[in-house]
Amino acid sequence: MSDPHEFDDVMPENTSRREPEKPVQEGLLMRLIFMILISIMISFASTVIGVLAVLQFIIMLVNDKQPNERIAALGTDVGIWVAKATRYQTAASEHKPWPWTELD
Repeated sequence: MSDPHEFDDVMPENTSRREPEKPVQEGLLMRLIFMILISIMISFASTVIGVLAVLQFIIMLVNDKQPNERIAALGTDVGIWVAKATRYQTAASEHKPWPWTELD
């Protein structure tokens, strides 16, 4: 009589049924949560950019058309953050923006 386990390495057991891919769905659920949070943060960043633009315009009116360098730099930083957030939102990148990673 032959051994019933003789062909175990040739024919995998129960090949017709696959186990559900829970880690992928859990990963997608977490990504959805991050995407919702980042969407709220992008909306806030848009408001910040608007306030900075108005403030910078007022400063330029008062300061002989000279912009405030700190406000300009902050605007650049917010713009870079929005770009990184957008890349994560559209799955062009797996790197989450600040506060989950360093702010460049």
